[in-house]
Amino acid sequence: MRKIIFIGRSEAGKTTLTQALKGETITYHKTQYVNNYDVIIDTPGEYAETKNLGGALAVYSYEADVVGLLISAIEPYSLYPPNVTSVCNREVIGIVTKCEHRLADLKQADIWLRLAGCEKVFFVSAYTGEGIAELLEYLKEDGDVMPWEEAKILDDEYGRKRKVSPKRNV
Repeated sequence: MRKIIFIGRSEAGKTTLTQALKGETITYHKTQYVNNYDVIIDTPGEYAETKNLGGALAVYSYEADVVGLLISAIEPYSLYPPNVTSVCNREVIGIVTKCEHRLADLKQADIWLRLAGCEKVFFVSAYTGEGIAELLEYLKEDGDVMPWEEAKILDDEYGRKRKVSPKRNV
């Protein structure tokens, strides 16, 4: 699995998406510091919102294969300036969160992320599961076995059938 760093303002859904991708129960807690998991780097929103902390995002992005710019579908404005992705030497994707919300404006969020320079945009909901499988599939590398892939039935050395459970790499 390619490693991704989540960048976005506070309450954009970075930690909630991290929990959903890891298959954890969704519980709210405020991210106070950079959480560097096996394949996900979850950053506090203040790092993107504060000029003096923005440099830390650049440093942490070097530890990732993919940069994920998150924006909530209910945002009243975009945090990202036009063509901001050009300053990054990693692949940058856009992720629209809270797609299930009754006030969601998916089109506006998509426009803002594309103006920022994201060529690929994912629409996700950590609560309904929408888009989670597609994002995981996109981050998948050759040889990775995803959680939803069916277990294979193999013959052991005695000709008996045995179930091999998929390995979870998230």
